Amino acid sequence: MSVSYENSQLILNTSHPTQGSVSWRSPSNLALIKYWGKHGRQMPRNPSVSITLDNAYTETTLNYKRRAGVTGQQISLKLVFDGRVEPEFTARMAKFLGSLLPIYPFLGQLDLEIDTFNSFPHSSGIASSASAMSAMALCIVSLERHFFGQADLDEGAFLQKASYIARLGSGSACRSVYPVMAAWGQHGDIEGSSDEYAVPLAEMVHEHFRQMGNAILIVNSGTKAVSSSAGHELMEQHPYAGVRYAQARQRMGQIIPVLQQGDWDGFVQLVEDEALTLHALMMASRPSYILMQPNSLELIQRIRNYRKESGIPICFSLDAGPNLHVLYPQSEKDKVRFFLEEQAFPLCERGEWIDDRVGQGPVEI
Repeated sequence: MSVSYENSQLILNTSHPTQGSVSWRSPSNLALIKYWGKHGRQMPRNPSVSITLDNAYTETTLNYKRRAGVTGQQISLKLVFDGRVEPEFTARMAKFLGSLLPIYPFLGQLDLEIDTFNSFPHSSGIASSASAMSAMALCIVSLERHFFGQADLDEGAFLQKASYIARLGSGSACRSVYPVMAAWGQHGDIEGSSDEYAVPLAEMVHEHFRQMGNAILIVNSGTKAVSSSAGHELMEQHPYAGVRYAQARQRMGQIIPVLQQGDWDGFVQLVEDEALTLHALMMASRPSYILMQPNSLELIQRIRNYRKESGIPICFSLDAGPNLHVLYPQSEKDKVRFFLEEQAFPLCERGEWIDDRVGQGPVEI
């Protein structure tokens, strides 16, 4: 069933505050079953499931001030990213906010100033748009609650609406509003699943995966050569698109019992297969492109060798970039850390990495 949040009644009057601010910290997420290919307005071609990260996040403060006598349909926005004015990012955010006016007409009555930063390299394949747009969505839904009360928005409804709004800015962002794990896209094995917003999976996930470590290895912190948006567009004419979407639905069905049962062997196989499938799709696109780099491939081989030698169920994943996520049981953290220091960190750019783990979701600041 389609959801509509359009509400022409959300207009500010003289009883509403004239200025203020709201701040959220929202994490990035790592898709285990990958979303790659979309249609319409950020609607997925296939379902996906992701882990919510902890130390890879965006922190956003939205300052607002009433524009005297203004009830128009124009967005007034100033944006500072990591201490710098970023015209391209500002234009993207203004377009996003303008698209929300049918849902939140009060946005056209405000002068908005956004101050935002990431805890990790921007546009390097760690889903910066997911954390950025989910943080922004949470700020906006918080403004709605602040201005209009919305007593009917309990925590579940609040997060579902934030997920819906986040999706309009960046598809994968809809998964970042939930702790531990989330699923996005309709699938018969996930009750309440939808293409329009994500649903939480934390309650069904085995303790093994609720306490999972994630070392993010920064092979290259630069902006990737082909954006995720461009990659999604290339799926429209991709020769293997139909087979891929069917495969993703099948793998969603396979990973649900794996997550429920704490099956590390099944988890390792599915997660690595999905990561390599994503990059194979890029290499088979027209035009083709490669985001992995030599050190990405060397790290993959070293991780697989270490798993075979140690018996520890360590595995890798990648988003749309060259940087690796190394997933492992927290109980093996000391051993894994020794391996990473010896064999992985020397292959990272300037030895850079992020010590991350499965996280508990966004936090209002």
